[in-house]
Amino acid sequence: MKNDFDVPAALIRKYNQPVPRYTSYPTVPSWKETIDTGEWKNIIQTKFAAANGQGISLYLHLPFCESLCTYCGCNKKITTNHSVEERYIAALEKEWELYRELMQQAPVIRELHLGGGTPTFFSATNLERILQLVLKDTIVHPLHEFSIEGHPNNTTIEQLETLYKLGFRRISYGVQDNDPTVQKIINRIQPFEHVKSATENARATGFTSVNFDLIYGLPFQTKDSIKKTIEQVITLMPDRIAFYSYAHVPWTSKAQRLFDETDLPSAEDKIGLYLTGKQLLLENGYADIGMDHFALPHDALYKARIDGSLHRNFMGYTTQHTSVLLGLGVSAISDAGTAFAQNDKTLSGYYTALEEYKLPIKKGYILNQEDLLFRKNIKDISCIGKTTFAEEQLPLLKEYSFSQLSLLAEDGLVQFDSDGCVLTEKGHYFIRNICSAFDLHLQRNKIENEKLLFSKAI
Repeated sequence: MKNDFDVPAALIRKYNQPVPRYTSYPTVPSWKETIDTGEWKNIIQTKFAAANGQGISLYLHLPFCESLCTYCGCNKKITTNHSVEERYIAALEKEWELYRELMQQAPVIRELHLGGGTPTFFSATNLERILQLVLKDTIVHPLHEFSIEGHPNNTTIEQLETLYKLGFRRISYGVQDNDPTVQKIINRIQPFEHVKSATENARATGFTSVNFDLIYGLPFQTKDSIKKTIEQVITLMPDRIAFYSYAHVPWTSKAQRLFDETDLPSAEDKIGLYLTGKQLLLENGYADIGMDHFALPHDALYKARIDGSLHRNFMGYTTQHTSVLLGLGVSAISDAGTAFAQNDKTLSGYYTALEEYKLPIKKGYILNQEDLLFRKNIKDISCIGKTTFAEEQLPLLKEYSFSQLSLLAEDGLVQFDSDGCVLTEKGHYFIRNICSAFDLHLQRNKIENEKLLFSKAI
């Protein structure tokens, strides 16, 4: 599938500005530092009752890694001591018990994702323990999707077989880059043979969707190196590829301070890396789903984009659309539709709360009617490429959004009027920027000259 137009580098350079990834709205920097636990319990309990037939989504954060990847901005705990698995499993069990007490009947599990950290840090036996305690006395939806993030260096056949037995059919491998020089500086030594073996093992076990995470903008990356990485990746034809922009945020991720910033590609070179990689993917049959995601036409993610059922949440793009996403584990985030809650980011705080038999939530946000209206706009734009406007939001659109949309329209990225907004073919490559026009929290901060720190769009 060849790109039928060239994206001007000048346009990409213009919109390569710090903007959120919009896995939520309002975005996390706008949340409150405290949230009333009682209010959160009431909201989530109501949502559990309403969602029972449809099903809920579960995200389990497993934070441990054996080594530090210096590019990583995730919440993780570096250790080679696998005895930490026991205490963490006990904490997850207690947290799940607290939520089960709020449910009037056995929950229907529609979506389940294990993220990290490195979920495959846990042994096959302990992965099975975690999943059995979560799935005990629940109903698994017939259209469920269970997925896990795996490390090509340590994902074993035993783990894959255990996961498959419990209903997992999708796995995402963190590949990032295949170049030895790049791997060395980001401290992720991972021979391509390991990636190939892990992929073949997953498919032989019965996994029907394999995703690779790739990153552009890493230290020492060049057009030639990114081209070689993607050419190697294409030989394995993963069903999905997330081609992420490296987010250089050393103010929140201290490990990134180990980089000499002169080793990072310039903004111009980074754009070149993106265009090189994107073009190769399109030429080899991948479709651009949006916001750095690509999929082959047989994959469910591609089909969801075509039929308009694509959804987006804290796990990224998904084919499942549930009204409740419950996050378990340190720093995990829950989305109840009208409210967000995030767990304590520290293991000590997470453990202490649960030892006192309290939910370990630390911060969150209760959405008002304005937030709900503009959240819909952002979800529509990111998932189906168009949105309609409610009459009641027109005054705020005129005050904050229409001026931004006018500038986007001048560059041929959107078409809009008082009824709604539609992305053009060219606009599909600037979804984050277009979503930001509907981000009233961001627009108000701009007007008030306040700064929120985000990674750049490209």
